[in-house]
Amino acid sequence: MLAEELLRIAMEQSAEDMNCQWEDFLNHQNVLVPFRLGKNARKYLKEPILANFVSYGSNVVAAATDDVKEIVTEYMDRYEFYHLFETPNMHWLDDRLAGKGYRICFMAEYYLPDLDRLRTISCGYELRILGQQDFENLYLPEWGNALCKERKHLDVLGVGAYENGKLVGLAGCSADCEKMWQIGVDVLPEYRRNGIACALTSRLAHEILDRGKIPFYCSAWSNIRSVKNAIKSGFIPTWVEMAVKPDTVVNEINEELK
Repeated sequence: MLAEELLRIAMEQSAEDMNCQWEDFLNHQNVLVPFRLGKNARKYLKEPILANFVSYGSNVVAAATDDVKEIVTEYMDRYEFYHLFETPNMHWLDDRLAGKGYRICFMAEYYLPDLDRLRTISCGYELRILGQQDFENLYLPEWGNALCKERKHLDVLGVGAYENGKLVGLAGCSADCEKMWQIGVDVLPEYRRNGIACALTSRLAHEILDRGKIPFYCSAWSNIRSVKNAIKSGFIPTWVEMAVKPDTVVNEINEELK
């Protein structure tokens, strides 16, 4: 695949996730559309979603329900598009959403492989290719980023790092979209800073590409360790997202994280 093809497929997926045209992300003006999850939206996206903001660097495309359309429109007109994902501007939006019982919920940065930089990285540990049959006993807290217990059927491929038969690091990918598989990675604390994460991530990215799919990676912008791993593994920041959900959902998530 060419880099342009990877980017276009990612934009097509984002368009499916929020009811717009993929070309909207190339516009130099912000775009607002009615929110609707497409039938081929990413599997982990769950309604209710009141609004979603996405930027690939040229503008912001926002999808909003009727209940928040006016607020979202005013917000997008008020600030430059690249400031819509920043505080203190976000407080303006969050304060107005709160009056309707909604809050800014998820924010994330997404990465695609840089095909000119993606290479196999060695870490000095044995690497093994794993399939679904190998994951059954691995749905444990230490592998919670690499695998998802709630969506086992989507965990389709992985790479494990082993020391004397002991699993010390694991990268797994979830078939979240028809054409794109998302990578997550975990390394046992005592084995970190040995290059295992980037070796696993880059190897899994190659395996995904070999199967005709596009690997993508996600992190919170503040998770510096994860961001460094993405870049070192041959990935580059490609798009950002911010979602609005009911405040009850936000409160439930905060309770679960206690």
